[in-house]
Amino acid sequence: MKNFITPMLLGLTIATATIPVLAHQANHSAHHAMEKEQKDWGIGGDASAVTRTIEITMLDTMRFVPDQITVKQGETVRLTVKNSGKVMHELVIGTKQELDMHAEMMKKHPNMEHDEPYMAHVAPGKSADMIWNFNRAGQFDFACLLPGHYSAGMVGKINVTSGAQ
Repeated sequence: MKNFITPMLLGLTIATATIPVLAHQANHSAHHAMEKEQKDWGIGGDASAVTRTIEITMLDTMRFVPDQITVKQGETVRLTVKNSGKVMHELVIGTKQELDMHAEMMKKHPNMEHDEPYMAHVAPGKSADMIWNFNRAGQFDFACLLPGHYSAGMVGKINVTSGAQ
């Protein structure tokens, strides 16, 4: 009887320890996949609301082309981000303060996955689309936060103009 109970208890212990982890992973993925979160620089947009597409190329010279874009407040834009280089690049939209903090986190966790609508992680030779509603006027930034890229100057500016201009 003792030989039977030990493996059974071990199996129950493993099963009950695994269930909360799997539930957390499912909730974490569902949270990011469905929920749009208002940020200082806007909110994830809907493809049906896109008014124009802006193409941004990422280069191994640690630059974006163009590195400055202007949009109107309320405009939903498709940013087509193309990696023309031979190394991984990304484009993350945010405030300078947010990008600085995220860049520090990326130094500690360089393989961190990105699943927010204002982030695109793009393999060499590939492209990705980001759909973003710029519903707040102001000056915002975008950058590649992979270790070494941000500090090398892989940054850009977004000017969101209000309707009053």
